[in-house]
Amino acid sequence: METSPVPGGGRGEVSAVAERPLYAISVAAELAGTAAQNLRVYEREGLVRPARTDGGTRRYSDSDVTRLQRIVVLLDAGLNLAGIAMVLDLEAQNDELRAELGALPRTTGAEHT
Repeated sequence: METSPVPGGGRGEVSAVAERPLYAISVAAELAGTAAQNLRVYEREGLVRPARTDGGTRRYSDSDVTRLQRIVVLLDAGLNLAGIAMVLDLEAQNDELRAELGALPRTTGAEHT
């Protein structure tokens, strides 16, 4: 199965299926536990980037919904949108560094003597 990083600072690797835009804004909002107008604000602030149909309708993927749920948790913890953007960026950087570290060849301590 093909994988790609979550756009905009998600957590780890996700399957291409998780990136498929499926949900209308009202469904995504319900799944994330927030209101549709909040999703518009999050998009305007660059926290989420839903796909668009040819007619311009927003479509959210499973990974978008997961990201929205993370945003809701961070809001509930008292962060503002600017703080949430920073947290999401740092989480994405952390995930990238972990992936790079995991790709490095493993060595034993004996080789460094």
